Amino acid sequence: MAGKAIVSRQFVEMTRTRVEGLLAAFPKLMNTGKQHTFVETESVRYVYQPLEKLYMVLVTTKNSNILEDLETLRLFSRVIPEYCRVLEEGEVSDHCFDLIFAFDEIVALGYRENVNLAQIRTFTEMDSHEEKVFRAVRETQEREAKAEMRRKAKELQQARRDADRSGKKSPGFSGGFGSMSSSSNATIITDTLMEPEKPKASPVPARASGPSKALKLSARGKEVDDFVDKLKSEGQVIMPSSGKRPSEASKALPPPVNTESVHLRCEEKISLTCGRDGGLQNLEVLGMITLRVADDKNGRIRLTINNGDKKGVQLQTHPNVDKKLFTTDSVLGLKNPDKSFPLNNDVGVLKWRLQTTDETFIPLTINCWPSESATGCDVNIEYELQEEALELNDVVISIPIPSGVGAPVIGDLDGEYRHDSRRNVLEWCLPVVDVNNKTGSLEFSVAGQPNDFFPVNVSFVSKGNYCDITVAKVSQVDGEVPVRFSSETSFLVDKYEIL
Repeated sequence: MAGKAIVSRQFVEMTRTRVEGLLAAFPKLMNTGKQHTFVETESVRYVYQPLEKLYMVLVTTKNSNILEDLETLRLFSRVIPEYCRVLEEGEVSDHCFDLIFAFDEIVALGYRENVNLAQIRTFTEMDSHEEKVFRAVRETQEREAKAEMRRKAKELQQARRDADRSGKKSPGFSGGFGSMSSSSNATIITDTLMEPEKPKASPVPARASGPSKALKLSARGKEVDDFVDKLKSEGQVIMPSSGKRPSEASKALPPPVNTESVHLRCEEKISLTCGRDGGLQNLEVLGMITLRVADDKNGRIRLTINNGDKKGVQLQTHPNVDKKLFTTDSVLGLKNPDKSFPLNNDVGVLKWRLQTTDETFIPLTINCWPSESATGCDVNIEYELQEEALELNDVVISIPIPSGVGAPVIGDLDGEYRHDSRRNVLEWCLPVVDVNNKTGSLEFSVAGQPNDFFPVNVSFVSKGNYCDITVAKVSQVDGEVPVRFSSETSFLVDKYEIL
């Protein structure tokens, strides 16, 4: 028997000559014909496991615990199929670095780590939900821009035909899409003044808009940043990616570009757990209104709150806010009216909490029905929007798929799907779920048992408000003069799972 090392990883200090000598000796020791799972020499022990035409070999000292070594070897062997479709030399060589990264999660400094296969997959994957949200939002903006471009082109063609019929000069294409509006703009500029006022300079530096040009969506060699810059030059408000760590993904939407000197952010996060057979185990919504003042002239202000909530939320004001004024008039102002709000700081002025087990409060219900068949399982999954006032964007319903069974066979489908073989997850993707698209279903077949398809996880973003608490007006303390302000609203998922 002869062989060579395809992937080698040492977890203690050893010279290359020593490693090559140990590995070269292993095939010679296998010629004894014994049916053991380990071989010993005077100094080391080889613990091994056949993997079709390959061998997984663990070299340890003779005084190590062989039972622990066997368990470690089994975990090493289970990692290989996660990255290699077939157990062949070429496939292993192609994924050598993936395997080494996974091996490093099992053993550190020569000692076994207390991890399982699922934890190894999570650690090596370093999945970022924030990146997914950013990509989904960007794809939505691109689709909207393309649709608007086609609509504008049709309007211009129709206008040209009408002008040709009447003998008038046809309109040109100057101006591009400067007047185009996009539904992806979450910032609402509220002007409560009687006379028009020039908007104040934004505290966020923005790129100066150049001459407007038509969009060139067919360009293949452009980077994504070129496309974003083009949208900016056409007057679009593009949400930049935030600088948060991946662990903080989906915790907040990126801030808008154009804001007034008084900017308000209303953010809600939902945490929901349901049973697969029905029944709401827990639903919690946490919300907060954050104020940012960039101009000291608008430091002494009050916020009029419009509380349309009928779900029974618990409200709590900041300690420096006049609680009596809020209770009687639904107005947020400082206890000392002579003081100003801090400049250029995000200050949480009002927060609320809703916790319930009432199923009627579930915004989006998910029903997953796996049924066993001769070839495995037929899975039917459907959603229904219960809170019809909401518009959910970039909805992703993630269904776990058993490992090693291949890709599922998709039947009826509303929306799109992605099968992630590395994570063993089927992702059902829906760009928008609203009152016009409140129900949908997905059917697929794959080998497995009914319990293999849980828990089901859901993620989405929304620019609507779940608890219907908004800021209606901002005014000066002296004279109650209205103040221009901008606002953004977001409703995000912290956890949404069906167990």
